Amino acid sequence: MKTDEIITKTAALYSGPLPDETMESLRGIARDYCKVKNYVYGRYSGVANVNRLTPVYTVLNEMRHCGLRQQLGLPAVYYELAVSEAVGDIKGMWGVLRNRLRELISENENLSVEDRLYLRTVLKINSVFAAVLNRQEYEMPDKAKDMELDVKRLNNLLCRLVRRHLKTPSQQKNDFFTVSTNGYRSDEKGLYLTGRTPRRRIFIPVKGIGGADRQLRIILRENSVRITFPVDAAARKREDYTNTVYAYIGYGDMLTLSNGNVYGKGLGSLVTPETERLSEKNNERGRIYAAYRKKAGRYKTAEERNIERPAGNDFAAAKETPDESLKKRLEENNLGRKKYDEQKRRAREKTQNFINAELNRMFREEKPERIVITRPVTKDRAKNHSKAFNRKTSRNFRGYIRDQIAFKCRLNAVEMTEISSKGTGSICSNCGNEGKRVKEGFICEACGYRSSTAVNSARNIERIAKTGGMKHRTE
Repeated sequence: MKTDEIITKTAALYSGPLPDETMESLRGIARDYCKVKNYVYGRYSGVANVNRLTPVYTVLNEMRHCGLRQQLGLPAVYYELAVSEAVGDIKGMWGVLRNRLRELISENENLSVEDRLYLRTVLKINSVFAAVLNRQEYEMPDKAKDMELDVKRLNNLLCRLVRRHLKTPSQQKNDFFTVSTNGYRSDEKGLYLTGRTPRRRIFIPVKGIGGADRQLRIILRENSVRITFPVDAAARKREDYTNTVYAYIGYGDMLTLSNGNVYGKGLGSLVTPETERLSEKNNERGRIYAAYRKKAGRYKTAEERNIERPAGNDFAAAKETPDESLKKRLEENNLGRKKYDEQKRRAREKTQNFINAELNRMFREEKPERIVITRPVTKDRAKNHSKAFNRKTSRNFRGYIRDQIAFKCRLNAVEMTEISSKGTGSICSNCGNEGKRVKEGFICEACGYRSSTAVNSARNIERIAKTGGMKHRTE
């Protein structure tokens, strides 16, 4: 083996049960960390600040003097990281919005080629984009100076689209916070975090944290914490990794190779029961919450409780108002988020562990020097699919699989190539004619070839990659 490059990966450490006093101190920091982020979201995510987010020091200086930190009593090591993290989230929100606007501009049939070019140019130049949204004067971009455009109409269109699709970020969970290197020290005994009391640190006994010199994320659990931080790892080029692997990423089976080998067999049967369980659970919870909200979402006053109810009222015998009865149902059925989120997390981690184990097995057995997969398909994004389809899509792990393949390729100095998926599913890999995808698999009436859809797609990926039949991209 020989060292190729250094890559960064995330490591995680877990503490044992912590005292109640320690957990309460950590929860207090997490709650205030969440409050700071939501304050920044509310203050800086509007159109007035779209051109003021870079550099982040501008926002930091304003937040240092706004009085929020003194009001919360939150140490600066947490406060400033919360502000920086929130600004990063807002930048990401604007990036996602710009991509969405580009899609809408491309789909708008009432726009000419020059209209689209102007709008895309505005989206690309941040200062011009900010001036348009705030109805300010700006210098016309060079690309649009010689065009005959209805600038007022186009700017109004852009403003309308932004108003319609702009969504202010919100931090709902308050069970984590981040701390920089000047906010803690560590040794072989554990971690010592900066607390609210001067010269008194919060001690977390955790093994393996000694000598940590990176930013840490502290994730709170019921009576313990999970600590994540980046670590450097050397990518190693293995001399015996000499093969080229052509892989199809599926839903039922994770990876099907062109040589017929399957890795992650039965992934769909692992994911589908959890998807159906969550669907039933969410429907059941939704009905109870909807009934509760229908009763105005409040409890009756003392005067309203003393009003005589008509005979036959179901709630009269129990001497409860409808709101009180629904509240009791909520409490009896334990419709909080703690158990629900914990079950969901365990199921997701179980699936992710299965995926990583199978990917590691594929690397060991196939010994790839190069892996070829298809790029993600993004067509029909605007189409309204069925609820069952949306549930499966939201819980499929294809994105996670792609990310892990890319990471493991970097870790093992393996080349990863992505090609277009066009023609990999409907074309016969044996003769090149159009075939049929049926319940039983893939059938080609021209040559009589039959196989599973996954094997046919993997063989097509190999054919396209070798012949250069379609443009491909190398990472």
